[in-house]
Amino acid sequence: MKKWFFTCLGILILTPNLYGQFNENPVLNKENEDKKFLNWGYFLGLNQYDFKFEYEDDLGFDANGKDLTNVQVAKSLGFNVGLIGEMRINEFLDVRLEPGLHYTSRLLGFPSPLLEEERDALREVKSTYINFPLLLKVSTRRLGNWKPFLIGGGSASLNLGSNEASLDDNLSRTFRMTKWVYNYELGFGIDFYLEYFKFSPSIRGVFALTDELIRDNDPNSPWTGNIASMKSRGIFINFTFE
Repeated sequence: MKKWFFTCLGILILTPNLYGQFNENPVLNKENEDKKFLNWGYFLGLNQYDFKFEYEDDLGFDANGKDLTNVQVAKSLGFNVGLIGEMRINEFLDVRLEPGLHYTSRLLGFPSPLLEEERDALREVKSTYINFPLLLKVSTRRLGNWKPFLIGGGSASLNLGSNEASLDDNLSRTFRMTKWVYNYELGFGIDFYLEYFKFSPSIRGVFALTDELIRDNDPNSPWTGNIASMKSRGIFINFTFE
């Protein structure tokens, strides 16, 4: 997360056209941009998804000190792309729709002592989410050519790689998740008013509200038997162009 923060900060500092927007008396760009009732744009970005697990029982450690409870998650960088539709309420409030495509991959390591072979203990979970967020954007008053904002709301995500309809389970090396997941999202960013468009870098967290795991057919499965819930959470860094 620190690496992402400093990457975003470096982009802002090293781009002269953006850095110049903090001058005390800049030439105002796109003066009427925020007065439109409807605005349109698109975004590109990066993501990093994780899972939050809750367990039925704490199984402790074995004689060698191996954790027998917690599923390990190896995260990787993914990408986001999507469209923006924004409706102005007043000077400080906007409602936004941001349908987008989020691709991510996570590697799960299961701790059961019954899983002796590495290929049985590991599951790569590749997810392609089509995300449908409805968000409220709360902005400050415009300060020259820049304006900070907070953004938050709810979203529904369709997981195209869920395997929900599959009859196979982990015994056949098929990891299953629900097709739909419901989330809340919170973040912040800055609008920069450039000569020809508005550019908005932002950082956002997404937190699933619903359990995504589909249990194996065997209730005592070494992969899913002890998991009470599995919920996605993630960080987005988006770059928006309007």
